[in-house]
Amino acid sequence: MLVLLPPSETKALGGSGAPLDLDLLSHPELTPVRGKLVDALVDLAADVPASLAVLGLSERQAGEVERNAELRRSPTLPALARYTGVLYDALALGTLTKTEKSRAFARLSVASALFGVVGGGDPIPAYRLSGASVPPSVGPLGGLWRPALEPVLAAADEFVVDLRSSPYTSLARIPAAAVIRVVTEDGTGRRNAVSHFNKAHKGRLAQAIVKSRSEPGDLKGLIRLAVRAGLRVEPTGPKTADLIV
Repeated sequence: MLVLLPPSETKALGGSGAPLDLDLLSHPELTPVRGKLVDALVDLAADVPASLAVLGLSERQAGEVERNAELRRSPTLPALARYTGVLYDALALGTLTKTEKSRAFARLSVASALFGVVGGGDPIPAYRLSGASVPPSVGPLGGLWRPALEPVLAAADEFVVDLRSSPYTSLARIPAAAVIRVVTEDGTGRRNAVSHFNKAHKGRLAQAIVKSRSEPGDLKGLIRLAVRAGLRVEPTGPKTADLIV
């Protein structure tokens, strides 16, 4: 299966891996776009005020621009170790067994404004670029990524689970994917989308997926897996389900 997680703005710093090598990343068809965006970010980093404006950062976050300037030279970490925040805290990569971590690297991928999508074990540096950013030299990221990324994801011959957030769903449509929505349920049975804690619950679902020895091949199998892990997931359509919290 292929589970697409949203990225995080925050990244772990440092790393022990060799500098970025685009040829080592999953989905080599995306290398030309990745290279173009890396060059665009490195060039943009030479103008700190412009970088802050494009990336939506304050002057206190100028260190993020420095990291973009070092994209091709800084050390790397596996993608699931690089991204931080509530989803990745809930996934708790560091608590997984060796076997579970191998499953995480095989089953989980991360949507990325810079790399399109990366496998959980792909070695990447710290960077700053969100799905809504518009680097002047390349323009809106959706127009750049959709022609390259949509065919790659459409060609996946496995069960795809889409947990991406809206800025990243706009970078590529995946009509065949199962989409999981995190919702609350009030006393009348009405369901409302969860915003603040959305990522934490997606992280718990991702952890349940990698702790499971069996690998679901469809939405029904995913729901059974989630229920066994103590999560409440109910189908809402042939390719959609609600994770109720």
